[in-house]
Amino acid sequence: MRRHEGTYLRMVVMGSALAVVAATATPALAGPPGQHRGPAGLVPALQHGSLNPSDKSGESEQILNAAEQFSAVRTAPAATVSPAAFTAAARAASRLPMVGGPYKQVTNQPYNQDAVSYRDPVWSNSSGGAGLVAGRETALAKDGRYLFTGAADGGVWRSADGGAHWTPVFDPQADLSIGALAVDPADHSIWVGTGEPNTSQDSYGGDGVFRSADYGKTWQLVGNALANYLIYRLTFDGAGNVYAATSQGLLKRNALDLSSDWATVLKPDPNPDNSPYRTSFITDVQVRPGTNGKVVLAALGWRGGTLPGDTAYNGFYESTDGGHTFSKLTLTGKLAGKTDIGRTSFAWSADGSVLYAVIESSATLALEGVYKSASGSPAGPWKLIANADTYTDAGSALAMSGGTPGQQAWYNQAIAIDPANPGHVFVDLEEVYETTDGGSSWSTIAPYWNFPLPCWSEIPSQDTCPLTTHSDQHALLISGGTLYTGNDGGVYSHPLASTGQVKWKDLNATLHTLQYYSAGVGQDPNGGYDIWGGMQDNGTSLLHTTASKMVQPFGGDGGVVLVNPKNGHQAVNEYVDLSMASTVDGGRSFEARKSAYSAISPSCLNPVFQSNPCDPNPRFIAPYTADVTNINHWVAGGEFVWDNQGKGWNTRCSATSCDWIPVHDTGAGNQINAIADAGPVTYAGWCGGGCNPAGSVPFTSGIDTNYGGTWHTVSSSVLPNRMPTSFTVDPGNFGHVIATYGAFSRHWIPGAGVGHVFVSQNGGGSWTDISGNLPDVPVNSSIVWHHWLVVGTDVGVFATSAASPGSWMRLGSGLPASPVVSLSIPANQSFLLVATHGRGLWKIS
Repeated sequence: MRRHEGTYLRMVVMGSALAVVAATATPALAGPPGQHRGPAGLVPALQHGSLNPSDKSGESEQILNAAEQFSAVRTAPAATVSPAAFTAAARAASRLPMVGGPYKQVTNQPYNQDAVSYRDPVWSNSSGGAGLVAGRETALAKDGRYLFTGAADGGVWRSADGGAHWTPVFDPQADLSIGALAVDPADHSIWVGTGEPNTSQDSYGGDGVFRSADYGKTWQLVGNALANYLIYRLTFDGAGNVYAATSQGLLKRNALDLSSDWATVLKPDPNPDNSPYRTSFITDVQVRPGTNGKVVLAALGWRGGTLPGDTAYNGFYESTDGGHTFSKLTLTGKLAGKTDIGRTSFAWSADGSVLYAVIESSATLALEGVYKSASGSPAGPWKLIANADTYTDAGSALAMSGGTPGQQAWYNQAIAIDPANPGHVFVDLEEVYETTDGGSSWSTIAPYWNFPLPCWSEIPSQDTCPLTTHSDQHALLISGGTLYTGNDGGVYSHPLASTGQVKWKDLNATLHTLQYYSAGVGQDPNGGYDIWGGMQDNGTSLLHTTASKMVQPFGGDGGVVLVNPKNGHQAVNEYVDLSMASTVDGGRSFEARKSAYSAISPSCLNPVFQSNPCDPNPRFIAPYTADVTNINHWVAGGEFVWDNQGKGWNTRCSATSCDWIPVHDTGAGNQINAIADAGPVTYAGWCGGGCNPAGSVPFTSGIDTNYGGTWHTVSSSVLPNRMPTSFTVDPGNFGHVIATYGAFSRHWIPGAGVGHVFVSQNGGGSWTDISGNLPDVPVNSSIVWHHWLVVGTDVGVFATSAASPGSWMRLGSGLPASPVVSLSIPANQSFLLVATHGRGLWKIS
């Protein structure tokens, strides 16, 4: 079941998980066999003739369906949280004493998505053509010999040799979520706007705009902090000013005066109800060349309406007096009367004579169209030059795979014009498209993947497809005769002169910005360790500790991993929605068309088969784990608690029989977010009310357990009504359990209670808050390591005495400021493995 790796999981986290839009998904159904694709993100489908989706928008719906999870862990029971909450947590963390030595980067080698020995016919994306991959890149800039890229949660990286070698240059900052990069042509300073604007469920807000006059060696905050803003674009007007297109309106300031606050020059929506979706999302700002900064064009384009009036102010706004005043334009031509203008990106030709616009529909969240104003006037008349049908006919591999080009235009969007030719235009959506004649004809120059193309073959020697890029494009840059694109898999370059050709150079060998959800480690039977990890849009990785490259045995959005601590070849990987598969040979595909995995999913949403019974309501990244006393006994959580009856890697599940049995129902509509097991005792932490605090049903949460012999929901006035995130159970005393919770306390979120780490000595009969001096911040994971209780949070890793918990210290130094989502240890406890969502894997000994 190959799927493109990633796009199933995004929605809207304003700022550090500020808000989420309610959405439901319709799972793709099995269709006729015969289409090859991969398990990575948008279009659920199976490879080598397994499955073909009947729902062409399946991936986009999956993304919306998953949007609640990452953000709800950080905001529930509220839909929003004050920007000051994260600032206060980081400040509190910095005041704690430190214990332990420095962290060492684990994922500091290339990550090969196309490893020949891992071409599993069902679960792998190998041979899709993306090559070496990194994490989500959202912005690009170049000045002289320096190329810069900004990562979703991995900071700013610089290369002096065209992308062959990268160095992180933004790590001293507290926020590594990057939205925009720009070079001021007046003094060649590099500017960074923090806060990723792709409104995905794991898009974090920023803490302002920063400037460096020495190519990233040092940074200075420009003006006020702009806490939790998302920044789409930084644009210089050539008259000494800079504009910032943000989720809180259009901002402006003098580019040399770095201390005064930014001025808001366009924020037309009064937003009387303080909706997080009506804060005037300015998705682009451009200055018309040749006007000396007088003509400024901005787009207000929140991606979709959730309530009446949400998009009433969407549209194009123009200033003809250098940004002092703006007027909403009445558009002409094919845009006349349009009421569904959502996220929009603009590009003027070098002389300002022609203007192009890529527009997402706020009604469908897909591509509305690519338009051209041949006069260069922002009012038009506008001509439609491309839409989904255009790109389907232009050789889209996404369309050949059953998807629809532009189905994620709210998430994938950029446009660039060849400065030497106003008719030579590139458009980023899920793929990269090119026209050399101003839109009369188009080519797909970066196919979604190679699987449906005639050049592709499952026999490596007969596969003649050129390297394409990873899918899901976000940023375009033209510089020095080269086109660069940034996407969910890193950065790629293309010769500008190679028109109409699929000709890409992979620039990801030393770019380490992977966004993990989970990681695990086991001893390799041949020595060393096998380290597995699931991540956003980049499948599940496997790294042997002596290997020069990391490989991807399992494609798609990687979720939870389960690894046998004593045999790292034995692992369980997850796609999404509890779609699990197990391997006993390290995911290695030894024979063509013979899978290295056994499908073992009890989910009703599993795209390979539907078991009977099946779970109707798993989380996007659904939890499962092994019994702490028996590595072959597993439990998994959707709405139900599932038990594999101790069958370990002999567990099998199909449409006709399944070794998983449901042993408990948490209740209709509930979803298990954390689960643990010790012998006969299971703890399952769940959320209810749709688990979406932006929905109409109130958010609820609880812990169910069968401690004492019967299933029940624990009753406690101590536990908060927030998202349970992890359990750690004492293998010598099944009633001794530690529970952690996400989000913030009632100081920031009404009704959220207090505390983040709790302990029970009697199976949940009573609980004690052991949060002590731990910063008030979402806690994502927990583990006991060498008599320390260790937790991973959005602001770092902390430890306290496991025997006498409550006095917390920072654990280790040198860990980048990306959220810590998972903690694990090998069987001999020689190191702690830390998974971050933006900077890969790290360890401390």
